[in-house]
Formats: sequence, structure tokens, C-alpha cells
Amino acid sequence: MCALKRSLASAKTTALLTLFVAAFAASVPSVVAQTTPKATVDTSETMFAVLAGMNACGYDQDLEVSNPLRKELRAEITKAIDLSAQATEAERKACAFYRDHRASDPGRDLAQYVSLALYMSSPPTLGLTVKDSELPPDASYVQGFVPLLQAMYSSADLHSVWQRHRSDYDALIERYHEPITKLLLDTDLYLRIPFSGFVGRKFTILLEPLGAPNQINARNYGLDYYLMISPAGDNLKLQEIRHTYLHYVLDPMALKRPMAMKQLEPLELTVANAPMDKSFKNDVSLLVTESLIQAIEARIGDPSSSKIATLPLKSGATREGHPDPGLEAERLKKVQAAEEQGFVLTRYFYDQLAQFEKGPTGLQDAYPDWLYAINVDQQRKHAENIVYARQAAPEVVHASKPTESLLERAERQLATGDPEGAQQSAEQAIAEKQGDLGHAYFVLAKVATMNKDIVGARKNFEQSLQLSHEPRVVAWSHIYLGRIYDLQENREAALGEYRAALKVNDLPQEIKAAAERGIKQAYEPPKHEQ
Repeated sequence: MCALKRSLASAKTTALLTLFVAAFAASVPSVVAQTTPKATVDTSETMFAVLAGMNACGYDQDLEVSNPLRKELRAEITKAIDLSAQATEAERKACAFYRDHRASDPGRDLAQYVSLALYMSSPPTLGLTVKDSELPPDASYVQGFVPLLQAMYSSADLHSVWQRHRSDYDALIERYHEPITKLLLDTDLYLRIPFSGFVGRKFTILLEPLGAPNQINARNYGLDYYLMISPAGDNLKLQEIRHTYLHYVLDPMALKRPMAMKQLEPLELTVANAPMDKSFKNDVSLLVTESLIQAIEARIGDPSSSKIATLPLKSGATREGHPDPGLEAERLKKVQAAEEQGFVLTRYFYDQLAQFEKGPTGLQDAYPDWLYAINVDQQRKHAENIVYARQAAPEVVHASKPTESLLERAERQLATGDPEGAQQSAEQAIAEKQGDLGHAYFVLAKVATMNKDIVGARKNFEQSLQLSHEPRVVAWSHIYLGRIYDLQENREAALGEYRAALKVNDLPQEIKAAAERGIKQAYEPPKHEQ
């Protein structure tokens, strides 16, 4: 999707990986040895090429406060173009297009070309890497720039300008990788989440001095997250970087829990008049995630400020452990501002985080319990008492919802009452060997249960136990088998399954409660199923 000319193979960017790993090497060597970085700080000749074209055509936003390298590059780009009549003609055509498609908002003007660059290949090709129909709307609007830029870039030999300044770009990475790495590690420490990478996903931070330093362009395309930053001095936009990183961590957690999200859909009605983007009003999982991010940011503060929690703190306390009512008031003010924009679960998650900071549980284990404990009626009443602001702050990440895996699609189809679709998705996952195969059999077992096929359900739950590596799936498979045995009046076998479920490590409270209920009393056909 995004053609990055350089990777962590270089000595400079390898330093990021070193810092990611070395920070914890002394305390957890057995885990660190297997980690990979979650984030890559890099540069891209493709991004350079697109912004070089923009600068050549009059893109001057924040020029006087930009990195000094920007003016130097612009002078060399202009000189290279002027040396060739062919390049001058190519520039004329490219700039005519640029002027005709220039947005009235300078930030949006840059944003549409950043989106385009993320779907282009590296020079000398500089072509689209996807079909025209697959481009996001803003990139689609300026896709006609692609062949014009290719002609200008090649005829002026702007690749030579890029090559001459590779050391300058390396210096940018060397300067900024440490504060970025510290920011992400501090965030991981607070949330108590693994600091290894996620298989099949990437979080890429691109440094490009040809852009306006006051702009940050964050994108979520499917499973991949990108930021394009034009740092100048200490202006690194750490808060926006962390916000995007929190989306990278939290978006998939919401996507994996369609049943829980389905139960929260009544909250969508309460935010109809809120000023936030309509995407949050139409997709409760986006609303939940942004509310949680707002709560986290309120708890841990501005990363450029001294009032930032990098380790769990007691509620309303300073690093020294003394009460700080001023800090708590400041946090609650941020919570109120978030809710007035429409993120109505911010206070709920804020209170959960205050308790979370006192214990050892990590976010990945706490998150399902937080969703399970939401009282929809109570939160709806809370939302109805919020007086919404007239406008919301712009969202940092221009996001498409993360791409569903086959198993995530199957779970969503189950939750929305489409067992046939869920069965097809699960069977496709098995055929293509995608994801946890035990999870796929678990879905098939649930479908069989819905179809009152007890024999098929038992067979698939047993298959799930043999193949699954997901604790949640293993535990629920034991519980459902226990319920089947109870229905068959085999109480001893049922108790064995419930007890086996409780032996699974790090279970959320909802699963423990289901297993404990099974031990306490034989299962009877419920009024509603999990």
C-alpha cells in the first residue's frame, strides 16, 4: 500500500528497534528476545516526490517556520527543473493541475496528496498500487496528478536531489526516533500491553520536511496506520502521534467484539445532535474506541507536559503519591470537553481507568470486562443530560474502519443474526487456513447450536478445544460443552467442563461468571444466550 524506500534495515532506523527492545531487556529478557517493533520511523522517496511536486507548484504553507532543509530542497528542485526544457514543460502541466485542484483549506490541500502518496509505488514508477475504485475519496480527487508528477520527476532527475540529501533524512530519523520511541513505550507501560508488534499490521511514521510543520496527517487504511510528520525543531506533535497509536492498539479490540458492540447500539440515538463526525454516530465501535482514547488522554495528560503518567498512578495523585486536586480537576475538564463533543462514554472509561491504575491487570484483559459492565440504560440517561458543544475538535486519524478478517466477519454475522453467513465465513477461514482454526470451529459450533444441532455443536466445540490457541475460545468451548452435558443430564461431565474453563489463564469476568454459574447450578435453556 505505502511504498517505503527505506526500512529498518538501515543503521539509523535500526536504532528504533534497539530502543524498543533494550528498554525492558533487564527485567523481561525471555519476552524481549522475541519482540518486534510496533512502530517504524522512516522516510519515503514516494512522499518526497509528491511533496516536491507540490512545493514546485506553489505549496508554501508555514514555509518560514519549516525545517531549514525545506528551503534548501526547494531551491535544488527549482534549479533541476529549470535546467531542462522538458522538465519545465512537465512542471507547467503538473502545476496547472495542482492549481485547479487546490483546496481552500491548506490543511486539506496537503492531506489529499498525502493520501495519494500512500497508494503510490516508489520512483521511478510512481504509479498507483491499487485500482482507481479503491482509492479513498480525497486521493481519488487528485489522482490525475500521478502521470504529471511522474513526467516531471523523471525529466528533472529529482531522484538525484533525493539521493544527495539521504544523510539529511537519516539525521531526521536519528533526532526524532528517541522521543517517539519513549512516547510509545510510556503508553504501553500505562496500558500494560505487550510491547511486541502485531502480526500482519504496521504502524509507520514518515518524516518529510517538505510539508508544513503545523500539520500532521494520520491515516488508517485497513490494518495499516500511517502518520506523515514534517518536524521542525521540537515541534513533533507528540499528542497526535500518541492518539494515532492508541487507535492502532484499540481499533482491533473493538472490531473483535461485535456482540458487545451490538448491545451498545442504543447509545447511537443519544449522540444524533453531537458535533462530532457522523462516522462516530453511525458506528458504535468507533464511538466506544474514541471515548476510551479520550479517557486515556485525560488520565495520562499531554506528552509534552510534565504532568504525564508513564506508570500507573493512584487516582488524583502526583508522582510522589500526594493528592493533587488541581490535576484531577484538569483531567475532569478534559473529560467534560470530550463528552460535549459527543464521546459519551468518556467518563465511564475514565472511572474504569482510575481503578485500572491500581491493579496488575493489562488493558487487553480489562477491556472485555469494561464492555460487559456497561449499563446501557444508565449511560443513555447520562448522555441525555450532556449539553453538546457547537463544534468538535477535528479528529486526528482519517480512518477507514480496520479490515475485517474472515473470523471477525463471522463473529459479526453471528451477532447480527446471520448464521448462514457466519458459517460460510468460518468455513472459508478453515479452507484458507486463516487465523485461529479453533476459533473457526467455535463459530461453526455456535451456528449448530442456533440450529439446534446438538451433535454438530458438540463435535465442533471439541474440535475447537483441540485447535484453538485463544484463551477466550477455549474457555467458552468448555462452558458450552458443559451446557450440552447438562441438557443431556450428565452433570459429572458438565462440572468437568466448567472447572476446565476456570483453569484457563487471564479470563475476563464475564467468562468466569458463566463458568461459576454452571458449577453452582445445572444449565437450563436460557431466556437469552451469550
